[in-house]
Amino acid sequence: MREIVLDTETTGFEPGEGHRIVEIGCIELINHIPTENVFHRYVNPERDMPEAAFKVHGLSAEFLKGHNVISEEIDEFLEFIGEDKLVIHNASFDMKFLNAELGLLGRPALPMTRSIDTVTMARQKFPGAQANLDALCRRFGIDNSARTKHGALLDAELLAEVYLELIGGRQRGLSLEDSGGAMISNVAKEVRAPRPHEASDAERAAHAAFLDKIKDPLWRQTS
Repeated sequence: MREIVLDTETTGFEPGEGHRIVEIGCIELINHIPTENVFHRYVNPERDMPEAAFKVHGLSAEFLKGHNVISEEIDEFLEFIGEDKLVIHNASFDMKFLNAELGLLGRPALPMTRSIDTVTMARQKFPGAQANLDALCRRFGIDNSARTKHGALLDAELLAEVYLELIGGRQRGLSLEDSGGAMISNVAKEVRAPRPHEASDAERAAHAAFLDKIKDPLWRQTS
């Protein structure tokens, strides 16, 4: 089973106000285990960088001008994610930006049904608790000390670990539910000859001597 853990950084909160994606980070999971296959791009948004957004991710307009625009990266991105599920923290945010960029390029939108929202998962599992990425890292003992600023690839790496914990932790693969209920039937078994169970003469004599010491033993009563 292949899934893609995905995160983006942007110039703001609403694509309808002209905000754009400036970074995309993706981690491939196979059977819930991260592989070395990743997709990471900085993207030139072709606009200025608001100070509030810069404080979040530290990506300046000057830095981003040296990178490709989204139209030059979109084909590789779509090829990387394929038709697989997208694991996203607060999926509605990232999906609306991805679909806004796809819309500007005349490409079909990604359906929300492809997304797995880890914020929703966390709120269902821990009602009333904080569900942001830092809080979940603390809850699960995941080292997020390198996260001094938001970064799409780093956040995707952390989210991959959080997602694994949300679905049951690292021992999940050992459960029978993951095997579809199939039983292991091809394991060689050692066949032993049956043990003799009949008491020896010495054992019967010892038992009789024991009964002689008991008043009216049950074993000597007749029905």
